Amino acid sequence: MSTRIPFDESYWEEYLSGQEASLPALPALTQLTPRVTRLLAGNPGVMQLQGTNTYLVGTGASRILIDTGEGRPIWHTMLVEYLREHCLTLEYVLVTHWHGDHVGGIADLIKHSPTLQSRIYKYRPDRGQLPIADGQQFKVAGATVRAVFTPGHAIDHMCFLIEEENALLTGDNVLGHGFAVVQDLTEYMGSLVRMAALGCARGYPAHGAVIDDLPAKMQLYIHHNEARVQQVTAVLAETMRQPGRRGGMTVPEIGRAIYGEVPREIIENAIVPFLSQVLWKLADDRKVGFEPGETTERRWFGLVAR
Repeated sequence: MSTRIPFDESYWEEYLSGQEASLPALPALTQLTPRVTRLLAGNPGVMQLQGTNTYLVGTGASRILIDTGEGRPIWHTMLVEYLREHCLTLEYVLVTHWHGDHVGGIADLIKHSPTLQSRIYKYRPDRGQLPIADGQQFKVAGATVRAVFTPGHAIDHMCFLIEEENALLTGDNVLGHGFAVVQDLTEYMGSLVRMAALGCARGYPAHGAVIDDLPAKMQLYIHHNEARVQQVTAVLAETMRQPGRRGGMTVPEIGRAIYGEVPREIIENAIVPFLSQVLWKLADDRKVGFEPGETTERRWFGLVAR
């Protein structure tokens, strides 16, 4: 059984505030390499870290824009001034996924340049946009960008590989600091393996600093999520060996077995969603089963031990 970790009412607020305070400062605009320029979207926060990273890719007069921030005027003004100052145009606008802090600047782009409407690509496009296919290439002078379908953080998540740099724009799947929030753990863990198999040396995340050693970061993320799964598996296996407990455990019971006595609101708002992802992944792998019921009442059990 794993060590119990005490929680208190202020845990999440203190943790997230501490994470935000410890982040390194990033300049609003910086040329990272001869072909990659990063522009912060001007929206720092607990979930966005220093803000959403957007990227201009290429070396010629036409560039590829990756993501559009959440619609802050400061980002749009900075982008337009940079394009004007360097006599640049946008050939393609590629969106990693549908979340608001990545698509929010699209309206301002189109308002400034209506012709961009026909150059915006997303895996599940909105009206007027174009679809991205897995493996599709986008080329401008100095850069060949290949789309890699990597769902998990979001159902439509795309990463983009810059072939000339052997670098990967990791979107929200892998961050510069900390770990990503996940929608579907089964798909997400598969996407991490696929991303690692690309063998890219460097990562440009949608939040946080450049990842200089992407292979090491990928292994950290993979092992972190494998540990989450193994922890829940171990708790269920241990409990199934106890007399009178072969009927399985509810998610709150699993949470208390791992973390100790946790306030109800943290159980309901944080731990139940977190552990449910792990349990559904284990169910997909046919390692656990469950009995019908509401989310917090449904009983889970290990299939091997049953």
